[in-house]
Amino acid sequence: MLFAPDTEVALRSVVNLVNTLDSEGGEQLRTSGDLDRFLEQEEFTGSRTHDDDELASVRTLRQRLRTLWDASEDEAVTLVNAILQESRALPQLVKHDHWDWHLHATTPEAPLSERMGTEAAMAFVDVIRSKELDRLRVCAADDCEAVLIDLSKNRSKRYCDTGNCANRIHVRAYRERKAAG
Repeated sequence: MLFAPDTEVALRSVVNLVNTLDSEGGEQLRTSGDLDRFLEQEEFTGSRTHDDDELASVRTLRQRLRTLWDASEDEAVTLVNAILQESRALPQLVKHDHWDWHLHATTPEAPLSERMGTEAAMAFVDVIRSKELDRLRVCAADDCEAVLIDLSKNRSKRYCDTGNCANRIHVRAYRERKAAG
């Protein structure tokens, strides 16, 4: 494992959040119900308003987090620090539901996008401190702009998990080899 388990969970959640908007503008968080399903899948806890402002703030956060995939180390630090300052982050160890001890840096009553942003920022603190920003990638498929984080030991992950990009590319290469032979 490259990072602490809670950091890797948070990083995967960030990737999943960023990928709720595809490169062609396909919005997966159209309604509060869509957001509910996403949060249940990602096991986010805490208070909710279930209104359009909450949905809009999560979408705004998603765009801010997406910029990390193209950011230099200094730019990433600036964004992470801004998110932590805006939420007045105060890291604390907590244990709830089926999760063992892990860090929360906001209260369960803080607005959803603030809790999500703070959790993402705390995970990126580890990425930046470990000098691992190069593990943030955009899918290598020509027709895909989804993001990924390569947590593999040998740094070989090239394709996203949002579709069948890797399978599609490998099948295409196989067919091209067969046609050439």
